[in-house]
Amino acid sequence: MQLTATDTPIEGRKTPPPPPPATITFESNYSKNPLGEATFAAMCARLPSALWQTARMAWAIDRLAVVLLVTCQVLTGVAAAVVLAFTAKAMRHFVGNAPVPERLHAALPALVIIATAAAVGRISSALSSYANDRISPGLITAADTALVEATCRVEASAYSDPGFANRQEAAEVGVTRTTMLINDAQRFMSALIRMVAAGGVLTALHPLMLPLLLLAVVPAGAGAVLSARVDYETHYLNLGDRNVRGMMRWWATTSRYGDEVRANSMTNYIIYWYRTLSQRIDQRTLDAAPRTLRIVMATSALGGIFLLGTWATLAWLAATGRLELAVAATVVVAVQASLGALSQLVINGAALFHTSLYLADMRAFLDFAAERASRRGEVSIPRRVDEIRLEEVVYQYPGKDRPAVDHLSLTLRRGEILAIVGENGSGKSTLTRLITGILLADKGSVTWDGADLASADPSGVWAACGLVPQIFAQWPLRARENVTLGQPRTFNDDPVWEAVDAVGMRDAIEELPKQLDTLLAREFFGGAELSGGQWQRLACSRALYRRSPLLILDEPTSQMDPRGEHDIFAEIKSIAADRITIVVTHQLENTKIADRIIVMQNGRITEQGHYEELSNGDGLFAELLALAKDR
Repeated sequence: MQLTATDTPIEGRKTPPPPPPATITFESNYSKNPLGEATFAAMCARLPSALWQTARMAWAIDRLAVVLLVTCQVLTGVAAAVVLAFTAKAMRHFVGNAPVPERLHAALPALVIIATAAAVGRISSALSSYANDRISPGLITAADTALVEATCRVEASAYSDPGFANRQEAAEVGVTRTTMLINDAQRFMSALIRMVAAGGVLTALHPLMLPLLLLAVVPAGAGAVLSARVDYETHYLNLGDRNVRGMMRWWATTSRYGDEVRANSMTNYIIYWYRTLSQRIDQRTLDAAPRTLRIVMATSALGGIFLLGTWATLAWLAATGRLELAVAATVVVAVQASLGALSQLVINGAALFHTSLYLADMRAFLDFAAERASRRGEVSIPRRVDEIRLEEVVYQYPGKDRPAVDHLSLTLRRGEILAIVGENGSGKSTLTRLITGILLADKGSVTWDGADLASADPSGVWAACGLVPQIFAQWPLRARENVTLGQPRTFNDDPVWEAVDAVGMRDAIEELPKQLDTLLAREFFGGAELSGGQWQRLACSRALYRRSPLLILDEPTSQMDPRGEHDIFAEIKSIAADRITIVVTHQLENTKIADRIIVMQNGRITEQGHYEELSNGDGLFAELLALAKDR
């Protein structure tokens, strides 16, 4: 479908066509293809490290399967060598001058050994596949889990690092390629062992044949590696676009935003946008195809010339009597076996090299995530927190021109309800993230009862927090887990129902098909869905369920009806004596419950006081309150 300017006039003019997707570019140390300047020798040198990495990963998953795999591959190679060696012996009897029965009788022992070795090779090959099947599932699960864990454990500030999303996307591709790693390595090692076995026999028959065979196959190997480099380069160029396309795909196809897509007539544009971006990705692949073709054509032609030379040399050796006929016949078989093994070695070596590129991306991201994981210290946080103090705190997001929080000082005490208000972008949510230790201050300090969050154990800090963020999760879990977040306090559901009652959700939960056991995901069989306001109440219930010494609610009632809003604020007020409570809101009337209100502008506190004091003043609070009433 091609969209153009519409013919429907608006104020006498045609409307413009929809804009194409933006080109995703960024500049940082991570925006360069790591193989852009790599030499051919450096790329080939990756194979041993890729094999070693594969062995280590497999060994950690299933040691018995690794031992079985290696043993079977060695047996397969030995069996191949035995088959070739005794083929030569059998051939000497077949080309003799004795009667046929005598020749068959003389060759029978060699034939029996050949058959036995072939059977051993087949059995070993089957057992190798079995061992491979045992290792592969655990390997991809381990890689996938490691990526999820690494992403969850990085400092929240890492998400703002240049190129974070693209590096994560590259690592995701590495996870999907992990399942191919064992297959590529197993086939490469199998081909290597068979080549060594066949090459050893071939060298014993005539030392000139193996070097010629190697010359015939090496160009194909070089071509495969160079083609892999081109393919990876294309993959790297497409990282940003694929990342954005994947996000857009989810947004366009999830039922959560289906009403907006339809009612706002976005369907045609989304399809146009998605197709345009896909075509851009495809075009890069098509642009790389001629380079790949030239590489394959050149290396194939060179390899064909060398292979022709191999067969010509064999014919010359046989014609001049330098090889007896029986040996020549065996050399033909050995050459075919060696050629097959060499070809597989090249193909699977290139595949292993190719896979290793994506695994290197995954490994690089995991290393980066390990560097950016929380390592703040081991200072413990008391279960009861009496005071939180911020002193000259500064925090600036990467790439921003000015701090989100700028030299801010504030003291919060247990039993106090603090309301934070201000216009969008004033730093309210950033302030709460600094208070909870989700972000660490660039300058200044945040202390809980004297313990600096920069040196405190983050798990202890967050165990003492109850947070309802402005953008809260609608977890595809059972209703119970949406309240407890998988951290039940008791073996019964009494505390869960208490939290549900506190936000006025009992009737809604009891109406669900399985009450607390109902899966809150309409997309899945047996699942149910809540309204926006009900989801927000449930988010508040899980913060209340934690009974933490710090409770932060960022726009906690923005989607609720007046009854739900009243229930939430009544509950906040009733439990405030035992904790420090922070409410971030644009509904200024809700700040009446606060003991203190702070007004933020450009990352600083410009006003603070009680509701009556600020509403009768001449500052920003009074201005915003007047605007809210002038509707």
